[in-house]
Amino acid sequence: MAAFSSSISRPRKISLFLNTSFLFLLSFCLKIHFYPSTSSFIDQSNEHTKIFTHARGLRMNSGGCTGIHECTDYEAKCAYVKTQNGCLPNGYINYLHIFYCTCGRFPAWGYTVLLLWLAILFYLLGNTAANYFCSSLENLSRVLKLSPTIAGVTLLSLGNGAADVFASIVSFTRTSDGDVGLNIVLGGAFFVSSVVVGIISIFIGPRQISVDKPSFIRDVIFFLISLASLLVIIIIGKVSFWGSVCFVSIYFFYVCAVSTTHILWKREESVVDLYDISPDSRSFFLRSHDELGENGTPLLGYVDEEKPNLAERRDPEGEKQSKRFWNPDSSTCYYWGWFLYVLELPLYLPRRLTIPVVSEERWSKLYAVISVTLAPLLLAALWNTQRGSAGSKSSIITYMIAGLIGVIFGNLAFVATKKSSPPKRCLFPWLAGGFLMSVTWTYIIAEELVSLLVSFGNILGISPAVLGLTVLAWGNSLGDLIANVALAANGGQDGVQIAVSGCYAGAMFNTLVGLGLSMVFSAWHEYPAPYSIPIDPSLYETVGFLMSGLLWALVILPNKNMKPDRFLGIGLLAIYVCFLFLRVARTVGLLKL
Repeated sequence: MAAFSSSISRPRKISLFLNTSFLFLLSFCLKIHFYPSTSSFIDQSNEHTKIFTHARGLRMNSGGCTGIHECTDYEAKCAYVKTQNGCLPNGYINYLHIFYCTCGRFPAWGYTVLLLWLAILFYLLGNTAANYFCSSLENLSRVLKLSPTIAGVTLLSLGNGAADVFASIVSFTRTSDGDVGLNIVLGGAFFVSSVVVGIISIFIGPRQISVDKPSFIRDVIFFLISLASLLVIIIIGKVSFWGSVCFVSIYFFYVCAVSTTHILWKREESVVDLYDISPDSRSFFLRSHDELGENGTPLLGYVDEEKPNLAERRDPEGEKQSKRFWNPDSSTCYYWGWFLYVLELPLYLPRRLTIPVVSEERWSKLYAVISVTLAPLLLAALWNTQRGSAGSKSSIITYMIAGLIGVIFGNLAFVATKKSSPPKRCLFPWLAGGFLMSVTWTYIIAEELVSLLVSFGNILGISPAVLGLTVLAWGNSLGDLIANVALAANGGQDGVQIAVSGCYAGAMFNTLVGLGLSMVFSAWHEYPAPYSIPIDPSLYETVGFLMSGLLWALVILPNKNMKPDRFLGIGLLAIYVCFLFLRVARTVGLLKL
């Protein structure tokens, strides 16, 4: 049995741990929701005490939940959470109620529960983006016959930045904490453009590999223009609908510039075709972490490890040693394998049953029919909860219409597909459906992650914007760190070029599209009045340090003949560390400005 356990890959072990944690947390929440303690002083009839809620409180919660730390004990804090609308969650779970009411006497237990759930949400966010979102985008680019250059700066950037983009949109549109979205995106952009580029420069410094000068200067200048435009918007303090559209359009001009230079220069030897490069490099760029296993395993998801697979690959030597202790054909190993299979389903199955997948290696007619049937119902549920009309007559009508559409789609899929292979024709509807549902799941997870982040800020007495700038930005960017560093270390000159360009293009995409769309949606909601940007003086500091890192790279790298080295890398890391020290010192009260 020990040999069998040791044969399980590390990504699968983490997946099993997270699925087990999810089952434990689900049982815990269901127990306290349906069987609350009768001895509790809490009035269980009060609907505000429910663990699961469809409230979208923070849009109407102008007062927030800042007074909770004025209460002396957990009972008073629980009563405060019950009675204040400002403590209602943005997502579906009332984390403050769990922490102060359910786990009030044991805060360590409350922290454990919330941290486990935070790890699960990080995993789900990265895994959904990598395993479903990027796959849909890759196939869409093929069906639409996009050139590798256009696909790289549009669809691929969207796939890599999905977590930050949707977290920003959620914070702007579903809460009153737009500063959280600003800090999430800017924190991620700063981390990638300084820390990731800095580590890449340190790693490849001794190899004296150069990057393309025109591409580097173009990317950095466009990024500086984007940040300067954002800084103007922050200084003004408001943005109109058309102003936000103009901000997003900067990325359109960037795509045009990339396309134009690609056509004019015709430098085929330095432009890596995303469909013709080696499988290892392509998997790095798409966050396919099967090939990343030798160099490091990203925290945020495993592209090909999520699907339960009883025929797990093992090394030959391990197979020989394992056979001494267990027989693969024995009933014990058979049932143990099925047990592990079932254990991996909780986090895998809901998405698999609602996201259409038509790839060769993952094709299943059963899953395909079920996914197109259930997908409209999930969209209807999301629509009703976002409108706050769950349980009303209009929501019942919505569910009936969605169910009818799902039955029609399911019957069409059953008739038009084969059990042996995915469809070869009319792929666009399948891919568009997979893209839409992966976006839906990413939005739901990002919404819950932002809600948990805001709750952590209330519990710790720390601004959620600071947590977004650090914890959430680091979590969303850790996959970029490992993938880009590994690609630069093992992909030769082309790998270094892709890694460095990806850092700046991805960060610029998140800034222009992530923040831009957030402001577009928010300004549209306020139209014709302009949308007021949340007041956060620290944003000037963040943008200033971020631009300093870009200017440092823009000055140093050309003087080094476009060869990243340790001097460049250490300088970028020093800028980030100085910024981080100032923010932390101000947060804990060591520095007051």
